[in-house]
Formats: sequence, C-alpha cells, structure tokens
Amino acid sequence: MTDTVHNFWDGRTVMVTGGSGFLGSHLVENLKERSDNVDVFIPRSDEYDLREKSDIKQAFEDSGSDTVIHLAATVGGIGANKENPGRYFYDNAVMGIELIEQARQYDVNKFTILGTICSYPKFTEIPFKEENLFNGYPEETNAPYGIAKRALLTQSRAYREQYDFNSIYLMPVNLYGPRDDFDLETSHVIPAIIRKSIEARENNESSITAWGTGEPTREFLYVEDAAEGILDATEQYNSSDPVNLGSGNEISIKDLVELVVDFTGFEGDIEWDTSKPDGQPRRKLDISRAREKFGWEASTDFEEGLKQTIDWYEHHREQ
Repeated sequence: MTDTVHNFWDGRTVMVTGGSGFLGSHLVENLKERSDNVDVFIPRSDEYDLREKSDIKQAFEDSGSDTVIHLAATVGGIGANKENPGRYFYDNAVMGIELIEQARQYDVNKFTILGTICSYPKFTEIPFKEENLFNGYPEETNAPYGIAKRALLTQSRAYREQYDFNSIYLMPVNLYGPRDDFDLETSHVIPAIIRKSIEARENNESSITAWGTGEPTREFLYVEDAAEGILDATEQYNSSDPVNLGSGNEISIKDLVELVVDFTGFEGDIEWDTSKPDGQPRRKLDISRAREKFGWEASTDFEEGLKQTIDWYEHHREQ
C-alpha cells in the first residue's frame, strides 16, 4: 500500500463501532499504524446505546466523525443464534439502519458497513458470488441475523441512489485469531474447540464433544487479514455493490476439529453430537471482486493462523 493511499486517513475522525471488540481492536491498531494524523472515536456501549437514535446523535455530536466503520454487532455461534433470534434481528437491524441515517444527516463522507456471509441463501452455488446474495432465504438458525444485515445493503444502495451517500458493504467470512470470543455460550467453532481441547487435555478427559456431523464445510479468515481488507476497501472502494472478504480455502468441520485437537495436544476422542444443528452445508467464497476492486487478498496461512490463535489463548486465558 502506498503512502498516497494511506494519506486518506490524515486529518480524519473515524468512528469505529465495535472498536474495542475482537475484530475492532485489530482494525484500530492497524488504522493507527497507517496514519499518525487520524483521530479514532470508539463509542463504548456503556456510554452510547447504538440502538437508540438519541445516543447515536450524541456520538456524532461528541466526536465530529467524518468517517464511520460499523463493526458493532450482536452475534454468536449456532447455539446463540437459536436462543436469540428476535434479539439478533432487532439489535443488528435497528443499530445499522439508524447509524446510516444519522451518518447521512451529519454529512459523513465514507461509511463502511460490515455485513455477514450468513446473509447468503442456505443453498448457494459454490463459490458464493456476491450477485447471488438475494437468490433465496438464509440458513434457518442464523436467518434473522443474516436478514437484518442484508437489509443494510438495501439501505446502502438506496441512500447512494437518492442522497449520493458514499457507503460500502463488505461481507467477511468466519473470522478467527487472537482475542476471539472463547465463551462457550457465544463462541464460534474455532475458539470453542480450542478451549474444549485445552481444558480436556489439562483435565485428562477421554473425549470432547463437537456439534453436528462434522460434514459441513467452512472458510475462515484470519482477523488481521480482515482488518487489512476493511481498511483497504474504505480507502479505495466507492460502490454499494457488496464485496466478499475471504481466504478462498474450504475445510470440513471434521477436518478442522481434528486439526485443532492435534495442535493443542489433546489425545482423546472426538464425539459428535448429531442432535445439534450443522448450520449451512457449505461455505466457500468467490473472492475475486476484492482483488479486482481494491487489490486485497488474504495472506495468512490457515494452519499458521490456527497455531497463533491457540498460542494466544494458552497465554491469555484465566487459569
């Protein structure tokens, strides 16, 4: 990336919603490395409830932000989605819709929306192409979340058409990496299996339990690569056509769990709880648009990224 492009950030005040979270913390670090002359404003949830119009207005008044990167979301794994369909729909829809509307009113000149590949139809041609996003209903367990996020793409397009509002819409695949959510109530598959394997190893347990059949496939993106992609897109991309952010590598859940078990040193068995849902059958993205539109590609080898994630958890977990 050239210094000329990085000058995009100089003198800007950037609101990063979710900036203290898993992805947000990496993105803010990366952003500050790109410019010494950028102000970053993170609206903390204990000060600003981004589901409330008055709090969003206050955030813009307090910060004077001219750029927004909207990462904040109410999100979790399959179990959390099944337990909270109403909350996941409402929180994500109202937060995004009101943020975009207030950003328009406060003359924000660039708004980056983080969507989700959960918005894709349950049965989508592989690899997932952005133009197929609306060709069916999402997988049932995370459909409320996926539909709420999909609505923000419609808003982005409508606001660009009517108000010339410059917003972009990015869809990262499943993220993993240091600082991930390792709470078994809300975590996704990689941190969940890492935690289960390490705890089972230390407690000399004979087995761990994984959800489903292990047959579905997933694609994973290292969090640092995702942060780079989001910032590159914010700098260079100016269209409301959605863009996938992924690694292009597909792995079955069975192979993934076996890899994590091996890397964590757990020597017991893997038991599959087939009463639990598998989720979407396959996920693999077409990642050509990101490369063509703003020259971004993921660079972290999956096995190396897994090892770094495991190492981080080993050193930062509560003993």
